[in-house]
Amino acid sequence: MSSKGKRMWLLAVLMLLMLCPVFCAAEGDDGVMREGLTSVELTRLMGNGTNLGNTMEACDARKFGLGGNTGKAPTAYEVGWGQPVTTQEMLTAMKEAGFDTIRIPVAWMTNASHLTDGDYTLDEPYLARVKEIVDYARNAGMYVIINDHWDGGWWGMFGSEKAETRALAMEAYKGMWKQIAEYFRDYSDYVIFEGANEEIGARFDEDSALYCSDSLVTYLSDNERYALANEVNQAFVDTVRQTGGNNATRFLLIPGYGTNIEQTCDNRFKMPTDTAENKLLISVHYYDPWSYCGAESVSGATAWGTKKDYDAMDKTLSRMQKFVKQGYGVVIGEYGALPINTELKANTLNYHTRFLDNCDYYDYTSCLWDCSGFFVRKDLKMKDADMAALYAGRNAASEEGKTLEEVQQAARAHMDQMREEAPDTFRADALAAGSDKAIAWIMWSDGSWAYSYSVGDEYQPDSISGGLKATDAVIDGEGTYHVALDFTGTDKGYSQSIAFSALGISNGEKLYPGWVVDITECKINGEVYRFKGRPYTTSDNSICTRVNLYNSWVTKVPRENARVRYGDLTGITPTPIDLNAPGMDQIRTIELTFWYGPRK
Repeated sequence: MSSKGKRMWLLAVLMLLMLCPVFCAAEGDDGVMREGLTSVELTRLMGNGTNLGNTMEACDARKFGLGGNTGKAPTAYEVGWGQPVTTQEMLTAMKEAGFDTIRIPVAWMTNASHLTDGDYTLDEPYLARVKEIVDYARNAGMYVIINDHWDGGWWGMFGSEKAETRALAMEAYKGMWKQIAEYFRDYSDYVIFEGANEEIGARFDEDSALYCSDSLVTYLSDNERYALANEVNQAFVDTVRQTGGNNATRFLLIPGYGTNIEQTCDNRFKMPTDTAENKLLISVHYYDPWSYCGAESVSGATAWGTKKDYDAMDKTLSRMQKFVKQGYGVVIGEYGALPINTELKANTLNYHTRFLDNCDYYDYTSCLWDCSGFFVRKDLKMKDADMAALYAGRNAASEEGKTLEEVQQAARAHMDQMREEAPDTFRADALAAGSDKAIAWIMWSDGSWAYSYSVGDEYQPDSISGGLKATDAVIDGEGTYHVALDFTGTDKGYSQSIAFSALGISNGEKLYPGWVVDITECKINGEVYRFKGRPYTTSDNSICTRVNLYNSWVTKVPRENARVRYGDLTGITPTPIDLNAPGMDQIRTIELTFWYGPRK
């Protein structure tokens, strides 16, 4: 080759390298789109996954500022929530640990230029850094899911009272996905786009001072949220498809309503229409019960692992079969009994084993939520040997050569064995519940969500935080009863205020229809407490009788369903306990004495 030819060749190579961040996929990605592969078939190939949690979605505008004009490198955000800089070695080690899929949560708009000014251009260095991590994963042979993840709460713009702000939210959403889709257009179908995280529906009216200075609507009806969720999801599909190339048939992951299984299974939630056939998946999350999975202290977590707990998990996860039967692959994008400072809660192994058995049995794929609590990134390995063995044996390779029926049969057999060996209860002092009994108790979630007791309309005495002592009562007719909670045995020794509390009577509506609760005395920390308003008796499900002590989610008193002893509804409230009263920051004990009987 002549010297001139060599110069031309080198120039061509340099130009190609300059274009490569946008137009070239990873060395480990061949850009091939597999023909005829359906989304349900894809989930079987995706094996078990994990999340690169608290990394590329880390955003703190007060600390770092907004956008690339701050002069901060993308890695400044990447380590902002306590995680190390991501490396090829990490992704390779994750793959070797049994994780076939990596979900990469990303905060795109907190790195956009000036969203509130109508400029939603994504920061190119941030795009390039996400691409580097995608390349690490593809080099390791992993599937990749990219989403937009909370992102500073800009989603609250969708609920603004100003039409121009709502229009900008939709314009920005489409513009964001157009840029992402074009940037990653040439990657193979091992790269999957997910339209959002938990924001679709549930957070359309989230108040975000960063992005929306005008007042926000905080009373969107459920129907309005569902309609908007369907509209946004359709916009996601249409926007990506319009970018062409591999995106014309790329697998797209549609976030369910708040990624909540029950709400997503509501008939008001609609999957988008699509120009590609069998290329849509549905994403939900599973952290049930939150009092166990999300407890902020290991000792404060509610107990988990009874037959009833197994049954509850099986029943909830089975509901997503609705989408499999319609031809949509199901991705549980987040789940886990979350560790505290890498310390595992009791029965974590059983919880995760049961969950993965369900995924095998019902034909779902899943991504563990992890922020170095399970797989410690700086050490390049799983922290716990038993958990390491569990995930090493659950990757896609472990199922090679097995039919779907064989996998499901093995999962079902193991599920049956686990249930048979599970205890009926952890509490020898718990009252025996049943459909023929009415039992009174105090539902509780403390203000920091650290401690809880039997929250919900079903009496669950095993759902109790470590060290908490509950006094419940069997209702055997009209009369006066006493219930209490004692927090002095917990690791803090007190409940930090209240997030939610109610007096519940299981089967009260069935066994004593129309009866009312009249709380005659409330003591907090041993002192008589006088309510700021009047409690009332009601029911959410026509089975359990309830009296709200503090329920901020009830914004309108249900006067048509509210009952009081003497009929006068004046002054009734779902928040009779005043959280601003002295002593509410440290509730050591609460006692209720109440009369239960027919209305007068």
